[in-house]
Amino acid sequence: MESLKLISHSPEETQHLGAILGKLARTGDVFLLVGNLGAGKTCLTQGIARGLEVKEYAFSPSFVILREYSGRLSLYHIDFYRLDHIEEIVDLGLDEYFYGNGVCVVEWAEKGLQILPPENLLITLDYISDIERGLHLEAKGKRYSELLEKLAVSIKSGFGSKQR
Repeated sequence: MESLKLISHSPEETQHLGAILGKLARTGDVFLLVGNLGAGKTCLTQGIARGLEVKEYAFSPSFVILREYSGRLSLYHIDFYRLDHIEEIVDLGLDEYFYGNGVCVVEWAEKGLQILPPENLLITLDYISDIERGLHLEAKGKRYSELLEKLAVSIKSGFGSKQR
């Protein structure tokens, strides 16, 4: 499966989708989140953290760029919001995270797509209404195609029945 489109009808549904992704995540996974301010990127990341069995609350790392959380796997929550130039992202030296032993979630990933790992799950979140969000998940690579297949099966009976 190359892509999947869903509608989340609440922040709780967005977090639930994230939790499923977190449960399915493996070492080295990279989730790239794209969307306007308030589209639900951090909300989705909080769900991923829950699925990874992270006990801490996952805050947006906008002011620190990267937060690390411990769970079943380490979660590296990266945020490019305050970065304006690709050189700033390159200078961060994030390869040890992308190719390390955890899971990377990158908010505002569109600012660094050309230097991020080419195999990833790109998730675009769109604001529909005060509580509804559109989610478009695109698999880049075999691992992520397989992940989308598993995700589709996992959500078929609940949240995923509202596919668009």
